[in-house]
Amino acid sequence: MEKKEDTTAIPPGSAILRAFRILEALGDCDEPPQLAGLAKAVDLPKPTVLRILATLEHAGLVCREPAGKRYSFGERINGFAGKVLLSSPVRSPRHAILEELVEQVGETCNLAIPFGAYARYVDRVEVPSSISVKFGPGSRVPLHASASGKIFLGYMPRRGRDRFLAQAPLIAHTPNTLVEPARIVADLAAVRENGFAVDKGEFLRGVSCVAVPVRNGGNKVVAAVAVTAPEGRASLDQMMECLPAMRSAAQALGATLDW
Repeated sequence: MEKKEDTTAIPPGSAILRAFRILEALGDCDEPPQLAGLAKAVDLPKPTVLRILATLEHAGLVCREPAGKRYSFGERINGFAGKVLLSSPVRSPRHAILEELVEQVGETCNLAIPFGAYARYVDRVEVPSSISVKFGPGSRVPLHASASGKIFLGYMPRRGRDRFLAQAPLIAHTPNTLVEPARIVADLAAVRENGFAVDKGEFLRGVSCVAVPVRNGGNKVVAAVAVTAPEGRASLDQMMECLPAMRSAAQALGATLDW
């Protein structure tokens, strides 16, 4: 007897779909929303949204600010996002873009996405040299002390950026790390004005990095592509000469990250 296909549909009002709608709405917000804004975005009563948010928070998919009024993605869902990119069907063409960039600039190149208070590498191509900086896919670097991280902070809405600087641990990883909020704000203003970010040995002593934003089809910064090299092998001025090739690669990479 031929087995009939199960055509049972998930009810439109199911808790699973409601939770998904809330997560999707979170992703569409430029800054962490409050309960009222989320409820309006998903067209659900506030008590219903609050109940679902509590479940998502318990599961580590959503987190609240210390004041408890705004919501953002939790560490667990950020981890999911990284795993999706690492196993994505477009990883091969994305990797090929990075490989081509490495051939052009002669230094290690990587692609990173925002991951809470960090930038997380989701792809990387290293130069065939005995002297290189080793950070594989999945590695994390702090936002305030890395070129890719500065891209995300620089293009973050001001309210979110101020909130980060007030709450995040601004650790000095090297003597060059900027830890004073006023100096970081000035540095990020230059990022927005120039369209690139620089890390001059601020996370690892003797290692420099230059990064540019990767934008999706909606012109939103969703990732960063960076070139990294030991200072003894490439000066910062030499790395700045890589910017045209990096921007071209960023445009190509944006087409593979259209979410």
